Amino acid sequence: MLLRGMGHNRTFCLTTTTLKTLLTTAKSRLNDPLEAEVLLAHVLGVDRSHLYAHSSDPVDPETATTLHRLIKQRRLGAPIAHLVGHREFYGRPFKVSPDVLIPRPETEGVIDQANALDLSDHAKVLDVGTGSGCIGLTLAMEHPGWTVCVSDNSPEALAICQANREFHHLTNVAIHHGDLLEPMHGQTFDLIVANLPYVAPGDPHLTEGDLPAEPQNALVAEHNGLALIERLIDQAPHHLIRPGHLIVEHGHDQQTQIISQLQQHGFSHVIGHADLAGIPRLVVASIWH
Repeated sequence: MLLRGMGHNRTFCLTTTTLKTLLTTAKSRLNDPLEAEVLLAHVLGVDRSHLYAHSSDPVDPETATTLHRLIKQRRLGAPIAHLVGHREFYGRPFKVSPDVLIPRPETEGVIDQANALDLSDHAKVLDVGTGSGCIGLTLAMEHPGWTVCVSDNSPEALAICQANREFHHLTNVAIHHGDLLEPMHGQTFDLIVANLPYVAPGDPHLTEGDLPAEPQNALVAEHNGLALIERLIDQAPHHLIRPGHLIVEHGHDQQTQIISQLQQHGFSHVIGHADLAGIPRLVVASIWH
């Protein structure tokens, strides 16, 4: 029995296919061979090394059919993370869905900078606009003594965050629903971190890669992408213990303006950082008085 594939009249053989043959065919249909490995490993419920250690194993028709369906969805633009249901962040898996941003490697810099701060073993930390929870939950795992709060104005995103909290068995994380710092009335923190929407409306990058499949309200902000970040900078001093710290991820061309805004709001020690590609990516700011 044959199942016709996409393009050039390729076919999947559903009778005597081996893992090696199926993987070779899958790689030929995707631009990135790694994606083929990830999808097949996901379908089989194994890690990628298994595909090569057992390359001569036969593949049942159901596996080939499922892989064919996922490849078709990927070619139509579905992100790999949505197809497999998770994405690794700072070495740990996080459940994702179309309701949250897909965690990205450059955001791991927020964790690196938070870890580098000289905070108490019992610090209180807030992750604003948490989405999947990857930043706040990672900090809670990196520092079990910290009390971590996470907030978001999307109930759907918070449902994913809660699932991730439960998956990682975290008891030091509280989840709050609301706009920016409004749910934290009267509370103060040693550190506030945020990866808020920072893409300007109409930015051409919104049509590239996985972005069209991600929630636009988690990507786009008015005022050239700075509206929410500026509101956070305005609110943050009222919710920071002295000394307190704020870490904000931002767009490639926004660092200078954000540093100026932070200095105008009383942050006296402000340092911009680049990601591994050398692109300005985040700012670490401290307030002392």
